[in-house]
Amino acid sequence: MRIRRAGPKDASPIAGVYVRSWKGAYPGLIPQSYLDALSAQECVGAWDETLATSAWPRRGVIVLLGPVEPDTGHEGPITGFVSFGPTRDEDHGTGPDAGTVGEIVTFYLDPTAFGSGGADLLMSAALVALRAADFTTAMLWVLGTNTRARRFYERRGWRPDGTTKVHDWGAFVATDERYVIDVTAEQGTPT
Repeated sequence: MRIRRAGPKDASPIAGVYVRSWKGAYPGLIPQSYLDALSAQECVGAWDETLATSAWPRRGVIVLLGPVEPDTGHEGPITGFVSFGPTRDEDHGTGPDAGTVGEIVTFYLDPTAFGSGGADLLMSAALVALRAADFTTAMLWVLGTNTRARRFYERRGWRPDGTTKVHDWGAFVATDERYVIDVTAEQGTPT
């Protein structure tokens, strides 16, 4: 496995990983009817826009690639991705925190890559990118009932800061919890 910056041609593969990840990680956590209706084709436009607005080093998407194809030597398929940028949260995006707080906006792995070590590689790459962008703290939001994801983040130094928000997806409502980390430390330390 290896990582690289995402480019415009990656919108469709990223959309596919996004949908497969939701369908693999969220059964029992969100309504199955919502998961069944997810379509990668409907997500491509949003990923085209996200990739078009990348502004390295402050905002971008990093992809995880599967093994190199042995017959051709071409890079393997995209099996995960992380997107990051300045925080979108008003309580840290203004005042003395303005410009110093980053956010992992999305962090997803294809179910075929669960348990492969790819998530660790992506998280390490995200922390390096956040430091390179001169962020001192980072945050991310996680579905409150997603204990698997919460354990993953906590094992890597992320800590809940007590902030929650209700996210209305239209078809369902969920509570997200905010996690934070000090990105100035090499491995990240709890904030």
